[in-house]
Amino acid sequence: MPNPKRRHSKKRTSTRRAHDHLHTLSLADCPNCHEKKLPHRACRKCGHYKGREVIDTAAKTA
Repeated sequence: MPNPKRRHSKKRTSTRRAHDHLHTLSLADCPNCHEKKLPHRACRKCGHYKGREVIDTAAKTA
């Protein structure tokens, strides 16, 4: 397994790590119940996706 011959400089290391930070989540409003949800996913509160119910939330709460 190859190993580095020389150590990387601090600038090269920090340049590589410049894009390792966390990003904020992009949230969309559910058109049915207006709760915040991840885009292209079913709503956790009402279970709707693209205008139809895909998750039965009534059975989940009972």
